[in-house]
Amino acid sequence: MIRAILATSRPVSWVNTAYPFAAAYLIAGQHIDWLLVVGTVFFLFPYNLLMYGVNDVFDYESDLRNPRKGGIEGALLSKSKHRMILAASLISALPFVVALLLGGTALSNIILLISLFAVLAYSAPKLRFKERPGLDSLTSSIHFLSPAVYGWVLAGSAVGSTQWCVFAAFLLWGMASHALGAIQDIIPDREGQLGSIATVLGARLTLHLVLIAYLVGGALLVLGLRWPSAAAALLVIPYLLNALPYLRVTDANSQEVNRAWKRFLWVNYLCGFLLTMLIIYTTMFA
Repeated sequence: MIRAILATSRPVSWVNTAYPFAAAYLIAGQHIDWLLVVGTVFFLFPYNLLMYGVNDVFDYESDLRNPRKGGIEGALLSKSKHRMILAASLISALPFVVALLLGGTALSNIILLISLFAVLAYSAPKLRFKERPGLDSLTSSIHFLSPAVYGWVLAGSAVGSTQWCVFAAFLLWGMASHALGAIQDIIPDREGQLGSIATVLGARLTLHLVLIAYLVGGALLVLGLRWPSAAAALLVIPYLLNALPYLRVTDANSQEVNRAWKRFLWVNYLCGFLLTMLIIYTTMFA
């Protein structure tokens, strides 16, 4: 049971939600308190278990046809474990959500609830935002952006023009990254009659939009931040280099983009490390 729960939560992606919250809270609040600790733990594991648990349960039938599933890119659990996964997702998240709501403000609570709604709406029956082209990439990006916005507001800081630029750049990064992942699933998604931004626009156009979104996101950081913080814009380069070899991708060979997606998982760690070094430098010396 523990092994199944851990596999469903996708440990390789835990940092992608915990880091934005913790970094935003620390930069905005300049202090460590119980809200930082509880929020970081929540976005590290329970949040991911809820997000991917709901996804794995309600995407089970389509995942059976997807050769990527069953490993680091998503668990493929038998139906007998589905109820347990949903129960574990709810039980692990609920105490943290209650504590954060009690410790937060009206605005931070609204942001947290929007974040949780996006997590559920992406995969849950009836809503299924993941099958609504365009909305799928937007919702997926909110999964990773909302912890940062929530952390900033929870720490009590106002959202100024600088933060809007950073959040907009983060949103574009998330949308581009989701769309990149959607390209590799064009064939199984079409076979399963599932819609996505890539099944509608096609592999090549989607990839071009991915590159544009990364570039615009970098440009927003240049416009919104002062030096040396603006150096964060250079972090789009590894993502661009990862996607560029597939400029001529077609729907027929779209599964080859899986190589870019696997690299993307580790590019995140590299860029996260470099961003951390930049934050430390600007905090101490700028």
